[in-house]
Amino acid sequence: MKPESPVLVRIFKMESELEVWKVDGSGRYALLKVYPMCRWSGKLGPKTKTGDRQAPEGFYSVSRGGLNPKSQFYLSFNLGYPNRLEDALGYSGEALMVHGACSSSGCFALTDQGVGEIYAVVEKALNGGQQAFQVQAYPFRMTLQNLAAHRDDPNFAFWKNLKYGYDIFDVRRREPRVAACGRKYVFDAEFKDGDPADPLAVCPERIDQSDPAVVAKTSADDRKYQELAAKTFSPLAYQDGGMHPSFRALLKENGDVKLAEKVSVIKYPISRPVAALADPFDGRE
Repeated sequence: MKPESPVLVRIFKMESELEVWKVDGSGRYALLKVYPMCRWSGKLGPKTKTGDRQAPEGFYSVSRGGLNPKSQFYLSFNLGYPNRLEDALGYSGEALMVHGACSSSGCFALTDQGVGEIYAVVEKALNGGQQAFQVQAYPFRMTLQNLAAHRDDPNFAFWKNLKYGYDIFDVRRREPRVAACGRKYVFDAEFKDGDPADPLAVCPERIDQSDPAVVAKTSADDRKYQELAAKTFSPLAYQDGGMHPSFRALLKENGDVKLAEKVSVIKYPISRPVAALADPFDGRE
């Protein structure tokens, strides 16, 4: 990978992990590093309104203007919430960030060191010619087991929509092209009269051809899902967001004040430490 080659970020709430991908010599994205998240807030599901403490889920585009080198949380970049679809749906909120320190009221928080590394990588890519990098924020890794465990969640249809973009990246290791119509995301679509202007309107006629490899994966997953849906899985219940197990162990051992000192030079208080200690996995894998 070259320092200036394009970058892409994926975020998984349930696993409390953030991935950084970069284009390598093959022209495809390859995994550079996985970062444990120290804190995110809310529950699984999209952010819909100001003050709900929800960390967002969806597809976002971050340009140079989204970088903040003078953040009160060490360094940060703005996801750009609400995106076009969220704005059309009437969702509200602002300043949803990836930043340092271990505090969240809708953001994704890492250690200062972690966000510092990520900031340097994305800044180098933007300086190297990438106009904006894509951030894909998911409730969990889009496995069939995770979907089956949450099949009764009111957000299930939304998560199935996200999965198609996830599958494109999984199969092709390239950034899926994102548009919106019919009140949902549409991926790798080419429309007869150009991209739809209204994300809420019925999707216009498409003239693209479906990717056979992606269709094959989706079809195979649908068949396997039907088998899993008949089994019993326990969805995870979050009091208020999550924390990577490595940080939860440090919080339990050292307390919130010492953990804040360990992860950030600004020593910003850990957000809702009691909720962070409530392990939603409860011993389950």
